[in-house]
Amino acid sequence: MSRALLAVVALLTALVVPVQASGEASITSSPPPVAAAAWYLVGSDGAVLAEHAERAERAPASITKLMTAIVTLRHARLSDVVEVSPLATRVGQSTADLRPDEDLTVGQLLRAMLVPSANDAAEALALYVGRGSQDRFVALMNGEARRLGLTDTTFENPHGLDQHGHVTSARDATRLVRYALGIPVIREALQHTRVTLPGGRELVTTDDLLRTWPPLVAGKTGHTRHAGWNEAAAASEDGALVYGAVLGARSRAARNQALQSLLSYGLSQYVRVVAIDGLRTYARATTGYGRGPVPLVARRTRLTTIRIGRPLVERVVAPSSVALPVRKGQSLGQVAVFDGARLVAREQLVAGRDVSAPGLLGTAGWYVRRTAANLWGIVS
Repeated sequence: MSRALLAVVALLTALVVPVQASGEASITSSPPPVAAAAWYLVGSDGAVLAEHAERAERAPASITKLMTAIVTLRHARLSDVVEVSPLATRVGQSTADLRPDEDLTVGQLLRAMLVPSANDAAEALALYVGRGSQDRFVALMNGEARRLGLTDTTFENPHGLDQHGHVTSARDATRLVRYALGIPVIREALQHTRVTLPGGRELVTTDDLLRTWPPLVAGKTGHTRHAGWNEAAAASEDGALVYGAVLGARSRAARNQALQSLLSYGLSQYVRVVAIDGLRTYARATTGYGRGPVPLVARRTRLTTIRIGRPLVERVVAPSSVALPVRKGQSLGQVAVFDGARLVAREQLVAGRDVSAPGLLGTAGWYVRRTAANLWGIVS
């Protein structure tokens, strides 16, 4: 029996039909109005969904603290005990009311920095990791920025207060939050609405959307006089995941509305589909000896999330014939589904039924019948 593989490639336009029961998806051609100086929005597949002044130089404000957290976690353990420097307690505006020389762990200071956006906690971590030098820590921040490809970004301090040359862009802020949320410690901290420090200090998140808008995964807010109102965040719904940043909104409420509108638009551009159908026959393989072909079915159904309007391409690799016996569930091929060059689903193809091998008498009978048929063909 031939075991040559038959490759079948087909364009599956039907795969853009959503499977969720919430109703039909629709394509929104353009993003809603966004009341901010700059914004940027990408999907988890890397697609740029919306942008405006995305490379413009902007003050990041406390979005800076995402990089402070990243650098801290590279150079310190959460259990490390930090003696708070008096220099840190002198940093103003949003603070955790740290006391000179009090002992807190790196983990406690990280949460205080990220949840209520405490500037004194950021400075305390910078001085600890920088061995007493803010400049040394800032150099580590800028080195990490270069490593992450944040080409529009330069840091001058670890907390984000206005300072000449301390700049980023909406594009870089989005890239930064995407990377930071991939670190479990940072993501988990930013998902808390409050944090408690020794001495009965109860600190509340600055992220209003975390409490009011369920799709928000997590984000980092920021505000200074020069920066305006900023936030970089991620949102997820029905399998879709998007990242965005709005910089330079005029008020806290305007920032919240701008970010929610931007991220909601991003989520609306994706849909959950059945990429591989466990009830479908993808190929048939002949078996010989007069037995019927074996249907090849996917081992299980696979769902994926794709951008609306994107056709999927399916590649089926399966044998044109198989040797007997065949057992139901026997692996006999593979189906893979691609969105452009991106693999979005893959599953084994298995035999949909048993096909037994004929016994000695069955084999002999098949040869007799075949010989008779051949002879009849010659005579005819």
